[in-house]
Amino acid sequence: MTDSQESQKLFNEINKLSTEQRNPNSMDIDVGSTSEILKIINDEDKKVPLAVEAELPYIAEAVEIIVTALKNGGRLLYFGAGTSGRLGVVDASECPPTFGTPFGMIDGYIAGGQGAMFRAVEGAEDFEEYGATDVVEAGVTSKDVVCGIAASRRTPYVAGAVKKAKELGAKTLFITCNPRKNFDIKEVDVAMCPFVGPEVIMGSTRMKSGTAQKLVLNMLTTASMVRLGKVYENMMIDLQMTNKKLVERAKKIVMTITGVSYDEAADYLEKADGHVKTALVMIKTKCTKAEAAEKLEKADGFVRKAVKL
Repeated sequence: MTDSQESQKLFNEINKLSTEQRNPNSMDIDVGSTSEILKIINDEDKKVPLAVEAELPYIAEAVEIIVTALKNGGRLLYFGAGTSGRLGVVDASECPPTFGTPFGMIDGYIAGGQGAMFRAVEGAEDFEEYGATDVVEAGVTSKDVVCGIAASRRTPYVAGAVKKAKELGAKTLFITCNPRKNFDIKEVDVAMCPFVGPEVIMGSTRMKSGTAQKLVLNMLTTASMVRLGKVYENMMIDLQMTNKKLVERAKKIVMTITGVSYDEAADYLEKADGHVKTALVMIKTKCTKAEAAEKLEKADGFVRKAVKL
């Protein structure tokens, strides 16, 4: 196939994608006032949560896969390019401070490497072998879960990463904003396809598609962390006190759950080496740090269960 034929094939492939269609509701956005422009964008954004809602059964399947993997020493690894890749890296990077996950348990990879987080690396997403190489270098095994993120579904870097992960025996997920009917379900274990329709600005998938992907990523990790006992009621009890704000948040959580004073919360957290869960069990069961740790281990890390032992 000649270069010209290859280009024509790519054009035809992209031209069929819903994310590359024109949105009839924004045809006159270029002559609108500022208020009119914003209303057009906002009206389209309202469609995103409903598109995600339609995918909840598939998101639930993905969460079950992730929880099983993490419980058995596996990892959740995101692979994406451009906006999609950045969203994966952001979601992964927030898990250690928010939920106390070890670094590397949830990780994000972007076409072009770390530098692509801040400046586009032209052409990095165009080769499946780049994605496959990153999967191999990440040491992916059958214990892991690899989640591809691509609004268009076709991004070669992401497709290559998912294919290689599947070859290595890993569970595979995919987040795309093109219709499910366009997805060969045999390619992955679970596909999540929030169909948001054409963008306000044709092809600008950092908009509705990016928002939909972010909502799905929020659900995947948050629901998984809840299932792993890292939340009590609706509070993050496995957070890491890595800055002054989180130190004070930890005290507030301990105070809210147990009713102790500010100074008592600080004292218990110090005795618990900054581990909120341990401090909570110590206070609620009037036990030592060692006893609290033992209770938590028996309860698989769930505070509600630990305080009943």
